[in-house]
Amino acid sequence: MKRLLCGLLSAVLLLSLCGCTSAYQESDKLQVVCTLFPYYDFARVIGGNGVDVTLLAAPGKETHSFEPTPLDMVRVSKADVFLYNGGESEQWVDDILSSAGKDIPVTAAMMELVELEREEIVEGMQVGESHEDEDSDEIEYDEHIWTSPVLAQSICWGICGALCKADWEHAEDYVARTDAYVAQLGELDAAFRKVVENGQRDTLVFGDRFPLLYFCKTYDLNYRAAFHGCAGDTEPSLATLKFLIDKVNDEQIPVVYTIELSSQKVAQAIAETTGAKVVTFHSCQQVSRKDFDNGVTYLDLMWGNVDALKEGLS
Repeated sequence: MKRLLCGLLSAVLLLSLCGCTSAYQESDKLQVVCTLFPYYDFARVIGGNGVDVTLLAAPGKETHSFEPTPLDMVRVSKADVFLYNGGESEQWVDDILSSAGKDIPVTAAMMELVELEREEIVEGMQVGESHEDEDSDEIEYDEHIWTSPVLAQSICWGICGALCKADWEHAEDYVARTDAYVAQLGELDAAFRKVVENGQRDTLVFGDRFPLLYFCKTYDLNYRAAFHGCAGDTEPSLATLKFLIDKVNDEQIPVVYTIELSSQKVAQAIAETTGAKVVTFHSCQQVSRKDFDNGVTYLDLMWGNVDALKEGLS
């Protein structure tokens, strides 16, 4: 019980900056709207049968270029709880909050719940236009915070705090479900650590975008990739492609990774040249329509990543 209360207190404190008030009508289920799949999945687990959770970005669609429709804006304005990431890719959220934010009882930016990492450009990675100005004082933070099971635990407590603020009457239930789910995330974390500990190497190669910075930081893994996490590029330069091919050949790396919903063209080109196997590593930012309809979860995808990581480090 002490653990539950401490977790709840931390969550509520993290969300106190939102300046939100409770406005939940007991006759209806709590309406929760989320911008990204991980938060949608966390919210439906923590909320249980007492909440209706809506995912704004349609399954199978690119989230970095998402723009809300008028119907989406209505859904957000009528939400009891609005959970969003808060990064550069969601600048449209500011417009919604400035116009309808006062009507939403609880809003929470997930990137405010964790310590952020600056986006990195590593050796061989193709540099996009937004990263060409080396003298710029603007700090660009990587947005893919949920990819670390450790940070996911903090995010879940933050979501718990948001639900409790909107519906304090059922706070004990939200806390209990969060505590149980965080324990499952702890088991996932332990599995990843065991794979890394038993691995024969510590470098991952992505023939794709790289939205796994927080994951690699958590498990002290090195990485090389064609593009950075939020890149819109699809065709790497010859220099980038050659660098990745040479990296795989020189270090005899058995796997080249790609991410979900990718064309896999770059990874396939590297694989054909090197003999490496192409393996999908799920960032969990988005899921296919088929997976969504089949009820796939964050834990399902991340346990799949445990096996994918084992292949890459063998």
